[in-house]
Amino acid sequence: MPDHHPLMYGFPAVVSIPVQWGEMDAYGHVNNTVFFRYFETARIAFLELCGFIEAYEELKVGAILHSTSCRFRLPLFFPDTIEVGGRATEIGEDRFVMEYRVVSLDQNAVAAEGNGVIVSFDYTKRMKAPIPSGIRQKLEALSGK
Repeated sequence: MPDHHPLMYGFPAVVSIPVQWGEMDAYGHVNNTVFFRYFETARIAFLELCGFIEAYEELKVGAILHSTSCRFRLPLFFPDTIEVGGRATEIGEDRFVMEYRVVSLDQNAVAAEGNGVIVSFDYTKRMKAPIPSGIRQKLEALSGK
């Protein structure tokens, strides 16, 4: 991974995001709900890497968020730049678990960690579907399995 913070080691999808003034709440730090948008940005970057974005365009099979959670470790403040990483940790027949990490470059530390369950979804049939084989291969390669 070129030029990413060492705490991002092992995350194949890493995005750099400047903290915005408007993301702060009345207590002067980034509001907790914003972290889920950060996770979403890393998730989309990861879905592009493994081919889920392209699969939706071709097969109408895509990814849908089943559930997500966050463990807040440090508050974030403006100004700062963060790196957000995403990776697959468990791969099932029709779903996989993503792990997220948010690193504050100003604080040189992990600000939050989270996970999400991503389900393969057939948007034509409107139901879950097996992960397409090409995407499964990329998921396994990206996760080192």
